[in-house]
Amino acid sequence: MSTVRLGINPLTWTNDDLPSLGANTPLETCLSEGREAGFAGFELGNKFPRTPEALSAVLGQHDLALVSGWYSARLLERSPEEEIEALQGHLQLLKQCGAKVMVFCEVSRCIHGDQGVPLSRRHHLGDADWRRLTEGLNVVGDYLKEQGVHLAYHHHLGTVVESQEDVERMLDNTQDCVGLLLDLGHLCGAGGDPLAIAKRYAPRVVHVHCKDVRFGVLKELRNRDKSFLDGVLDGLFTVPGDGDIDFLPTLAHLQETGYEGWLVVEAEQDPEVAHPLTYARLGYRNLRGLAEAAGFRIAG
Repeated sequence: MSTVRLGINPLTWTNDDLPSLGANTPLETCLSEGREAGFAGFELGNKFPRTPEALSAVLGQHDLALVSGWYSARLLERSPEEEIEALQGHLQLLKQCGAKVMVFCEVSRCIHGDQGVPLSRRHHLGDADWRRLTEGLNVVGDYLKEQGVHLAYHHHLGTVVESQEDVERMLDNTQDCVGLLLDLGHLCGAGGDPLAIAKRYAPRVVHVHCKDVRFGVLKELRNRDKSFLDGVLDGLFTVPGDGDIDFLPTLAHLQETGYEGWLVVEAEQDPEVAHPLTYARLGYRNLRGLAEAAGFRIAG
């Protein structure tokens, strides 16, 4: 029986891509309510301190662990060596605060933070750019592994690695040092099949985001050619068990193949519409039930 811990991302309370959402919500509220809901750890957001001492102190006040933190990579614009230099501060923060994975996403040419650009206009890479990206990921992934932190590549709507085909091409052309952050919401939102990816690449999955999707809102977003942030505002995403994704088959397969790490609730929502503590409690209860049904042991 594999053991996992349940974490949450502060997007439930305050949004990094659309800072007006939850702009006035203090970090203290996010942490205290996340712990009250039952979660053992948090991923980073824009309101967290960025020195190891200060971050450890604020998390420690709530008996919370650091799960990981997003890193915006630009391997299509700079060399792997330049990328390694650029990520040093983030790496040291994660290492010194006990995180074992780095959420890593190539943001060159991304559109997910631009409300005026529909998802249909996201950039597709040519062969030369794919080679550059995957070769760079191998170099950076190998370096991070030497440092005791696993690169967890985050496929994401509106970025150059979005679809199931993109995820497969990225993994097929990189080494094991490049791990996958399997985000069920982003993959389903891109028309992919999380269970198929889990079955094919289970040993590469080093981190899991449990984001649910309302398929009716997704259909409307595609039909009306809307942006990623429009989708967020329309209620595209929610916590596990409150949307239309069937999480259990994928989680069960990950348990059977020995996944041990974090299962993270990450659900971009408007906190004025989706009351954060209510949804944090719902997300914890539903995700714990799904994880236990999949056969996982839950650690505190």
